[in-house]
Amino acid sequence: MHHHRAEHWIVVSGTAKVTRGTETFLLAENQSTYIPVGEIHSLENPGVIPLELIEVQSGSYLGEDDIVRLNDRYGRS
Repeated sequence: MHHHRAEHWIVVSGTAKVTRGTETFLLAENQSTYIPVGEIHSLENPGVIPLELIEVQSGSYLGEDDIVRLNDRYGRS
């Protein structure tokens, strides 16, 4: 989640599995979703085609230290 920024994800190719709050859904090419400030979210590629997307960030602060990782399977801090 982020304290200071919202995000808009637009799928360019592939399929995105998005978890936003308590809902999970799929997005296909040319579909998008909005992630509000403070919303817990994650992104996965459930398919075999590489997932390409555009992420637009907006808000009062866009620094990378505004990332709050609640569960990170890749070991990032």
